[in-house]
Amino acid sequence: MMLRIIIGLVVGGGLGFAYYKFVGCSSGTCPLTSNPFISTLYGGVVGALVASSLH
Repeated sequence: MMLRIIIGLVVGGGLGFAYYKFVGCSSGTCPLTSNPFISTLYGGVVGALVASSLH
């Protein structure tokens, strides 16, 4: 169970960073995508939540 959550955290964080890198926010006013740390953290939290809900 814990390994699944850690994998979800890492994969989600990677996807969050990829979203920042490739989509991002050019104006800098988007709260989630204008900062790589916030988008990576948000992606990791969402990934961990999704991984923990899977059986």
